Amino acid sequence: METLTLDIVFNRLSKQLNRIERKLKVMGQEMDDLTTEVTNNTSVEKSALALIQGFAAQLAAAGSDPAKLKALRDSLKANDDELAAAVVANTPAAPAA
Repeated sequence: METLTLDIVFNRLSKQLNRIERKLKVMGQEMDDLTTEVTNNTSVEKSALALIQGFAAQLAAAGSDPAKLKALRDSLKANDDELAAAVVANTPAAPAA
């Protein structure tokens, strides 16, 4: 009788351990995904900061010279178009409702 009880307890513990291991695997995958997302966001924020600082420097360098300001405006327009295309290309489609 005691052996049967120990077998039952062992089986229950084994099943619980298997469930815990599966949950840990899922949690590990979720942690990896979260780490990747944080890294990507940090990179994007640093890129945006560099862009803003670069623009400020270009604007200061152009001063009030109309030709330099036009060249800066043309450059910004080209960057606008490139950024818009990249956003469209890399934005996943909205899920169907």
